[in-house]
Amino acid sequence: MQRQELAAWLRLLLTPGVGKETARKLLAAFGLPEAVFAQSLDALQTVVGPKTAHALQQAPDALDAQVKQVLAWLAEGANRHVLTLADPRFPSDLLQMADPPVLLYVMGDLEVLAHPRRLAMVGSRNPTPQGEANAHQFARALGQAGVCVVSGLALGVDGAAHTGALEGGAPTIAVVGTGLDRVYPRRHLSLAHRIAAHGAIVSEYPLGTPPLQANFPQRNRLIAGLSQGTLVVEAALQSGSLITARLAAEQGREVFAIPGSIHAPQSRGCHALIRQGAKLVESAQDILEDLRMVGPRDLSATPADADEGDGPDSLLDAMGFDPVSLDALQARTGLDTAHLQARLLELELDGLVGRLAGGLFQRQGQA
Repeated sequence: MQRQELAAWLRLLLTPGVGKETARKLLAAFGLPEAVFAQSLDALQTVVGPKTAHALQQAPDALDAQVKQVLAWLAEGANRHVLTLADPRFPSDLLQMADPPVLLYVMGDLEVLAHPRRLAMVGSRNPTPQGEANAHQFARALGQAGVCVVSGLALGVDGAAHTGALEGGAPTIAVVGTGLDRVYPRRHLSLAHRIAAHGAIVSEYPLGTPPLQANFPQRNRLIAGLSQGTLVVEAALQSGSLITARLAAEQGREVFAIPGSIHAPQSRGCHALIRQGAKLVESAQDILEDLRMVGPRDLSATPADADEGDGPDSLLDAMGFDPVSLDALQARTGLDTAHLQARLLELELDGLVGRLAGGLFQRQGQA
């Protein structure tokens, strides 16, 4: 982006009285920011009040410093980007929102923002051990199926989801509530570097923005907007994750929830979502099938098709040499539970079950 173009977009957002909504109104009325600033006072007052119209006719005092800061940040790496609403690389899913960001700061691979399979995973910052394990295991299985997990880099479920997705070999997207020159929480600094290297970190907030409490509910709409569905792993009734789920539903996206103990406060939000129509899920395969996110094998294959190509040798290839969960195995093979169990039984009869992770057949029996 050229300095003059960047300066015009930053000037628009730095102008006193011009927030994101007003900026979008001005852009809709006059076109690009340069055209906004070329308007007469009378023309501007057809969209904004007199005070804001006057403010638009002079550059804010902080503009030069902001432009220099952003240009210096961009110069630090080829994986740093500032996308405007007019940029053809701006995520098309966000353009469909009622309130898309005017500027989007990105660190990482821009192509990840248009990944064909994107699922939001959100939940408590203070999950139970089981909730954190569920987030990690679901994300890893989804990653192994080629799904890009979108979350918020927060402690608890978010961090487990990003980590699991990376371990599954898929990119992941972190939408944050600070400027991209900061990492919050600090203990996720190493994780943030991994995400930027194998996915993308996204923010609509200017560089230097601290972790203000009001920013996080706002960023949740971007988590939902960048995803084809949202999975709530574990959440209390007043959790911000429920905001993300509501926004996803309002945008016409599917909402999924993992049930938990009726005695656990962290599960009550998920149970409330299920009562309101969210889909109860027990495995990553449930989500893959519902969203038609095919894994390495086509989930639409008929049982007859599976019989032709998914014999014991193929299943062993999918299992690999390391312990593997049932969720991950379903994601890798595309088999439904019944056919997968039949294949596993065939392996057991052949004396080949030793390569399975300990406890897998116990989970089969509970399915």
